[in-house]
Amino acid sequence: MAIVLVHEGPTVTQENYDETVAKLTGGKTEMEALSDWPVEGILMHSAGQGPTGFRVVDIWESQEAAEAFGEKLGPVLAEVGITDPPQMYEAYAFVNR
Repeated sequence: MAIVLVHEGPTVTQENYDETVAKLTGGKTEMEALSDWPVEGILMHSAGQGPTGFRVVDIWESQEAAEAFGEKLGPVLAEVGITDPPQMYEAYAFVNR
């Protein structure tokens, strides 16, 4: 079952997102392809300014893939100052091209 990860809150900013991307990709300024992720299993990624602040949404192919990414991401988030925890839940439906 696909897993949805939504990350937003006061410490999730565009600046912190950019810094996180650079640290996860070895210096790239933006995620350009799903192959840029440090682990396999990402199905979709979106990030942008929402009505309540900056928001990042990922869809992962499984709980295991999402957790593997979390192991890589956690230390980076702490380093850049993102302390808001993500919401994670099973997708009821996921449609892809």
